[in-house]
Amino acid sequence: MQRQDGLIRRTSFLLFGVFCYAIFLATILYAIGFAGNLWRSFGWSSDLFRSMDFGRAPAPAGEALLVDALLLGLFALQHSGMARAGFKERWTRVIPEPIERSTFVLAASLCLALLFWQWRPIGTAVLWDLSRGAPEVLLIGLSFAGWLFVFLATLMIDHLDLFGLRQVWHAFRGEPCARLDFATPAFYRAVRHPIYLGFMVAIWATPLMTLGHLFFAAATTGYILVGIRLEERDLVRCHGDAYRRYRCRTPMLLPLPRRRRRDGLGGSEPTRSVS
Repeated sequence: MQRQDGLIRRTSFLLFGVFCYAIFLATILYAIGFAGNLWRSFGWSSDLFRSMDFGRAPAPAGEALLVDALLLGLFALQHSGMARAGFKERWTRVIPEPIERSTFVLAASLCLALLFWQWRPIGTAVLWDLSRGAPEVLLIGLSFAGWLFVFLATLMIDHLDLFGLRQVWHAFRGEPCARLDFATPAFYRAVRHPIYLGFMVAIWATPLMTLGHLFFAAATTGYILVGIRLEERDLVRCHGDAYRRYRCRTPMLLPLPRRRRRDGLGGSEPTRSVS
């Protein structure tokens, strides 16, 4: 009986992890349509398909700014707060460790879903409108390239671990989930945070830049810069001089040449972990 109970528990972990991942996939696909105002291009204009600038009745500018800022702030608080090592340590006293990452993924997806549902377009001001001909095709293509860059960057570290599937699979098999080696494959040799770079390209590359889109893109960029500081603090605490060497040698977001610093931290090529 005890063995059967253990199997049921492990199976529930696996099913929960797959469920959370499925919610994440649906959310990120919706995000592409939301950020790019793509639903109108497909002729989908119902309440189910809202986007950055269309889909909800206009609200006063002050109300729209307040609501949108609160939605972005909620996501930032959840995403950065739950990713910190101190929170994880306390959180795993409440929930089983194998589903900690899946729970994080689910919470982030729900915060994004709330943002998509309640987002208010901000006014009618247009900073640029290149939604005709070659410029539109180029910018939409660049945005899709950014999303693809994000996806490829997750594969280069460990996609399954990043979204909680590796943890629940090992739990289902009754195996310990060993910590991944710290590695810097492909994109990570050019910039330290290719996932964030891909998001920024995807969000800023738009043929229609409205005040609302500018607010969303600027706030997201600001959050990314703050989030990187917090994440790198954890990485330095975890990996010490290895990450310091990597940070000195590799640009944060823009793949531009950097002058080497003489910091006395010479050594072999560092590697990067999945946070």
